[in-house]
Order: sequence, then structure tokens, then C-alpha cells
Amino acid sequence: MKILFVCLGNICRSPTAEGVFRSFAPEVDADSAGTGGWHVGEPPYGPMQTAAKARGYDLSDLRARQFDVADFSRFDLIIAMDGDNLANIERLRPAGNETPVRLFTDYEDSGADAVPDPYYTRDFDGALDLIETCARGLVTAL
Repeated sequence: MKILFVCLGNICRSPTAEGVFRSFAPEVDADSAGTGGWHVGEPPYGPMQTAAKARGYDLSDLRARQFDVADFSRFDLIIAMDGDNLANIERLRPAGNETPVRLFTDYEDSGADAVPDPYYTRDFDGALDLIETCARGLVTAL
């Protein structure tokens, strides 16, 4: 099983989801990407790394990359952090491709419809709380 986590810039939510999920399910091949290309090659955002490290997740070796249409054939499941990124992913879907694309919050039951972007909200711990909950739910669903 290969899973791709996708957010906007691939420096906060999706690399954190990748790191958290890898710690919960090391046997699953996980990666992350952003729908935008502004941060390609950069490590996760410093304050996000600090918050993750405080909980035992080391994101320092991850680097941002942009989502590519080829990801539909590379991965078995694509997980978007919010509806806007899900819509951007779907716009790139090749005709006939059936790779599932889901919201990360589909794997938790609080009623949240997105993982809020801590780059803007500055709530890194709140994002981590939700990411951990969603990652546990995803592991259970697999």
C-alpha cells in the first residue's frame, strides 16, 4: 500500500501527516506533496517541526515537492488535508483513473471538514492533535 498526503505547500500539514502516519504504520509506504510549488526542496516549516519533535516525530529529513499527475499511478490512496486541495487534485485526475482521493478528516469523527493550516492559524499543536487522530483512524481503516 502506498499513500500520499497532500496540502497546499507541503511544509506543514502533509509532511506532518506523513511523519505521524509513518510512526503509526511503518509497514506502509507514505509520502507527501503540495498542490503548489512555492516550497519545492524545502524542509518542513520550522515551528511545525518543533511542535512535531516535542511529540517524538522527526520531520527534518523530509523535503517539499509538488503534486504531479503521475502521483495518481504511483499511489494507492491520496489524502487531501482540505476540500480546496482535494478539488485541485481532482482537476488533475487523468481520464479513466480510479485512484481514491479522500479528505484526511474522513478518518475521524469530530465533524471537522479540514485540517486547518497552522502556517496561517499558528495553532501547530491543534493541527498535530487532529493529524494524530486522523492518522489513527486511517490505520484502523486500512
